[in-house]
Formats: sequence, structure tokens, C-alpha cells
Amino acid sequence: MSITLHAVPVQKPESVNVMLGQAHFIKTVEDLHEALVTAVPGIKFGLAFCEASEPCLVRRSGTDQELMALAQTNALAIGAGHSFVVLLRDCFPINVLPVLRLVPEVCQIFCATANPVEVIVAETEQGRGILGVIDGYPPKGIEGETEIAERKALLRRFGYKL
Repeated sequence: MSITLHAVPVQKPESVNVMLGQAHFIKTVEDLHEALVTAVPGIKFGLAFCEASEPCLVRRSGTDQELMALAQTNALAIGAGHSFVVLLRDCFPINVLPVLRLVPEVCQIFCATANPVEVIVAETEQGRGILGVIDGYPPKGIEGETEIAERKALLRRFGYKL
């Protein structure tokens, strides 16, 4: 048996957040959709799900046509069975992660970020699976007092801390 590794870049606008996960059932598409619209009224998102059994289609849903098409393109490029891609506009993953984790079909979430992402995919004769992700860039140093103050100010500006 041979294994080939691929680094698949996620295609998205800079301002869009991506969430990548694994689930286990065709019902995932509708349940993720319901969880997202319940968590954030008026949410703009696109999601796609790679079906791992026949007919092995990329399923989609969402509230934003552009993000739905982009999620579907990314899911097809990743091509790993039972994986899903969620793209969020004007919303942070922290606002939806808790409800997505509660969806019974969700097995794991690999990332939730606005950073550039590469998905590390293993391919065998049977198919493809996600090994992990490269999320953003490596550290350039250690934060100092100025960076600590900037981090705290950012969290308060976004309303995540008082």
C-alpha cells in the first residue's frame, strides 16, 4: 500500500473565517446549517460536506451564495470523506464553535481561523483523509509588554473581555 501526502490550500478572501472538521452522516449538512443560523441570527456562511459513501457527492448549504460556492470548491479540492468546510463572513468562529461541537455528527474540528490554511491530506487507493492543518505562520518571537497591552485592547475592542 502506498500513501501520498498533499498540502491543499484553502481558497478564501482574507476577511473570511474558515472552519474545517470531520463528521459521519449525510444529515450533517442540514444539522450544521441549523446550528449556525440558530447561533447567530443573520449569519452569512457557506458550508460543504464530502459524502464518504455512494454517491460520494459534495453536499452544500448556507446563506451566502459566494461562500457556498467557495466552500464547495474547497471541499472538492480537499476530497476527504466525511469532511466539512464552513466559511463565515462578518462572524467569528468563537460565536459558533460551541454549537457546532454539539452537533451529534461532528467528530472533530481541525481549525477555526481567518489565517491562510493548508490542509494536509493523505491519499491511498481507497481515498483521502485529513491528517491536520497548517494554520497561519510560525512564531516570530515572544510577546513583550507592548504586545500584551495590544492583545488585551483588541479583545476589549471586539467585546470579548470587559
